[in-house]
Amino acid sequence: MPALLPATEDHPHARAVLDAAVPPAGNPSHAYLFHGPAGAGKRDAARQFAAALLADGAQDAANAARRAIEGVHPDLTWVVPSGANVLVKADIDEAVVAASTHTPFESRRRVFVIEGAHTMNDAAANRMLKTLEEPPSFAHLILLTDRIGEVLPTIRSRCQAVRFEAPTVQKLADRLASRVPPDQAEACARLALGDGERALMLALGEGPALRAGAERLARACIAQDLAGRPWTALLERAGAHGEGALKAVEDRLAADLPFLPVKEQARAKREATDTGKRAQRRARIQALDQALGLVGLWLRDVAVTVDGAPELVHHSDRADAVAQDAAGFANAHGLRAGVDLVDETRFALREVNATEDLAVEALAFRLERAVATR
Repeated sequence: MPALLPATEDHPHARAVLDAAVPPAGNPSHAYLFHGPAGAGKRDAARQFAAALLADGAQDAANAARRAIEGVHPDLTWVVPSGANVLVKADIDEAVVAASTHTPFESRRRVFVIEGAHTMNDAAANRMLKTLEEPPSFAHLILLTDRIGEVLPTIRSRCQAVRFEAPTVQKLADRLASRVPPDQAEACARLALGDGERALMLALGEGPALRAGAERLARACIAQDLAGRPWTALLERAGAHGEGALKAVEDRLAADLPFLPVKEQARAKREATDTGKRAQRRARIQALDQALGLVGLWLRDVAVTVDGAPELVHHSDRADAVAQDAAGFANAHGLRAGVDLVDETRFALREVNATEDLAVEALAFRLERAVATR
């Protein structure tokens, strides 16, 4: 029997929970937490579920569902994190908390979809809690997250969890096959580690250049040749991402400022300065994390090749280069130690606010010493 929501077809848990809740036969909960890797289909499922909720009882159910899918139904509110990629109080105050107390415009229900639930700060969470605890009967909240472990327990405990599975390598490769050569599609699918959005990023746009830069750094450490400072390109890319995020915040302020009362403009500028700094750093860290993740996977691939399991290599379209690097090792101990060093640096950048350029440069020299154990 096909799933009532096509986006849950490959997700048994989500299918079981949501199919049973689809009206008119189902009794939907007031709050759901859709969790699973990026690119697993959570957004599509949220749109389809919202469409089913809003179409229930409508005079023209098909039209109501279509408008919900297209994002133009007046009783559907879709919230994304602000320019700093953090859900702050202002993101949800009016759009969710206040709006959820107002009766629907045309449907029996109002549906609120909130992306990036794991980025919600304490102030936003405190505002959201009362709505989650005592929602109006017509309000339904759907929270989306790629990192359920980072969702605040007070939020997580008040939602019904809906799990979405990671897509298989074959499914990801099939999605990319019409856009890049088959060997590249398979490699990007493997390197994505179940993240559909990452697979697409690695295959298209600046993805190939990112892969090349990460490979250059990893292979330079293996070759004991850091004279060319191969980490520089990764830092420059991260800096460019940071500048882009900052500009997005500045552009948003420039667009909003003319419509604000004069007495509020100074406050808006101060808030935008803080938001811009957070957005800039977050974008830099995310870009470096992507790059270092690939460095770690290269070292891991060389290690499994040394161990006699080349079929496990993620850089499958670069298997010859991986094998060439592996030929210089009698064992994989130093390579595995290198993977641990990469993970330590990624953690330090994300959680300890380490200085990016110093952390990455130090990592390069530590990797060079670690993989000297052959």
